[in-house]
Amino acid sequence: MTASSPAPSARRDELLELAYMYALEHGLADVSLRPLAAAVGSSPGVLMFLFGSKEGLVRALLARARSDELALLSDLRRTGDSPGLGAVAAQVWTWLAADRHRPLLVLWVEAYARSLVDPDGPWSGFGRGTVDDWLEVLAGAQPATERDSPDGTAERTLVLAVLRGALLDLLATGDLTRTTEAVHRQLRALLADVGPG
Repeated sequence: MTASSPAPSARRDELLELAYMYALEHGLADVSLRPLAAAVGSSPGVLMFLFGSKEGLVRALLARARSDELALLSDLRRTGDSPGLGAVAAQVWTWLAADRHRPLLVLWVEAYARSLVDPDGPWSGFGRGTVDDWLEVLAGAQPATERDSPDGTAERTLVLAVLRGALLDLLATGDLTRTTEAVHRQLRALLADVGPG
């Protein structure tokens, strides 16, 4: 175990969950240890001891956020026979558009953006990892003959771009009707393109 990855403990796990709830409400960009520690019933010294550093705490919070994302992806994979790329993308959009997921998705956007502007900090690799995670789920919805082809790769990349763009718009405006209609139109077009003929 290195100083930046202390041994797990029940107290560390408890504080991580409390800090995660705090991050969902307040974000991570300008997180300060003193107010965070007060909010979770701890002290900056205890957080530093348990997480190694502020950067270690941020990394732990990002890993915790990603575990929620991966849980969704796992649920999508467990649905058995794939209903196809368009149907899986529609399921993903329904999850993304749900009000109860808004705090997680705002945190996701923040971490995604920070991974682009601070590639060597605690956010390192977050954006790339999440793109890979989502593309893997979408690939699983494609027929095996398409999955590894250039067209299959482009198709799922397009779907991911539509979902991500609509999500950013929804988070900025709250306009669920408009963004959902845009997503469904694009998915209908995609399904028409991959149909017979």
